[in-house]
Amino acid sequence: MTARIGARPRRGARVTAAALLVLVVGALLGPAAAAAPVSEDDVHAIASELRCVVCQNLSVADSPSEMARQMRDLIRERLTAGDRPAEVKAYFVQRYGDWVLLAPPARGLNLLLWLAPFAAVAVGLAVVATLASRWRRRAPREASATPTVGQADRDRLAAELERLGD
Repeated sequence: MTARIGARPRRGARVTAAALLVLVVGALLGPAAAAAPVSEDDVHAIASELRCVVCQNLSVADSPSEMARQMRDLIRERLTAGDRPAEVKAYFVQRYGDWVLLAPPARGLNLLLWLAPFAAVAVGLAVVATLASRWRRRAPREASATPTVGQADRDRLAAELERLGD
């Protein structure tokens, strides 16, 4: 089977060439077509969970610093590239550690930091309950005891009353 110059290709060859052309065009345009525009709400949602590395007490969403703006741009770029929000947060955790999360996961030393306020409240309630029970046991005894007034005090009181009456 020799092909002649100027001969028309067979029908199967045309279908194969068309399929190949569709695959090449799809491969070239696929990533661009698949990358949907990223909404600012998505960027803000992730940025509000990350701590600004410059301000340290503000989220990336709320910080006016240049570094926070760059972090928001990076979040937008990574979402546009197809990363999921969890992958974007993991990227920042890999770079800065768990510290960059405004709500770090409760594990390791962070677990102690999560539980410490509850333990402090429990200890405070125990101290208050102990002091209240001691005060309650002491209060009736002190109220029932009537002070005794000696003869010297009565004489002094009578002298004062006479002096005021004059």
